[in-house]
Amino acid sequence: MADDWISALESERATMGRSSASEKVADALRTRIIEGELRPGTRLSEERIGAALGVSRNTLREAFHLLGHERLVVHEFNRGVFVRELDQEAVLDLYRFRRILEVAAIRQAASDHPDLTRLHAAVDEGSAAAADQDWRALGSANMHFHEALTALSGSRRADEAMRQLLAEMRLVFAAMADPRAFHEPYLEGNATIAGLLEAGHHDDAERELLAYLERAETQLLTAMTT
Repeated sequence: MADDWISALESERATMGRSSASEKVADALRTRIIEGELRPGTRLSEERIGAALGVSRNTLREAFHLLGHERLVVHEFNRGVFVRELDQEAVLDLYRFRRILEVAAIRQAASDHPDLTRLHAAVDEGSAAAADQDWRALGSANMHFHEALTALSGSRRADEAMRQLLAEMRLVFAAMADPRAFHEPYLEGNATIAGLLEAGHHDDAERELLAYLERAETQLLTAMTT
């Protein structure tokens, strides 16, 4: 439904506290973007969001400022705040940064041999979503896979950077007319990368990831020009 994201925000109202309220509001809205519930071009109503979360307009405006700094929303004079729509240059830059973060995580995993449970769980989540033919949920599972992959670096800052990056990526995915055709093939790629890491084949996992990202970048850029 069009306003499912408002209901989702209401469920997070209990987490809103006095301290860092604007950061919590920003995180709640960022999550709705990552999960695909807030699409590019959506106007963010201060009245509705404030009522859903039980926060003041000042807190909400601070949250919008944070999200604007992250390039997730834009303020249009005399019109309001809108979820950002990305262009091709933004896509190119996002994939440059993804290669830096995700390749570094794989290389760190080769030294640290971290727990891969979260990575495998994201693959299982994607398989369940595909079985249910829930393509938005499959897109979310794919996001969770790349969050888990970046987490192998063991860096909280890398985790934060990837979460912000994936929120922008979800805005890019809106350009795909057929979400199934885009997301479903990458489920196999996720499983392959997870399997290679489990087997300790980190160089092969890195090569698989780079090919995977190249395919996705090309698909998205093509979709944005047609």
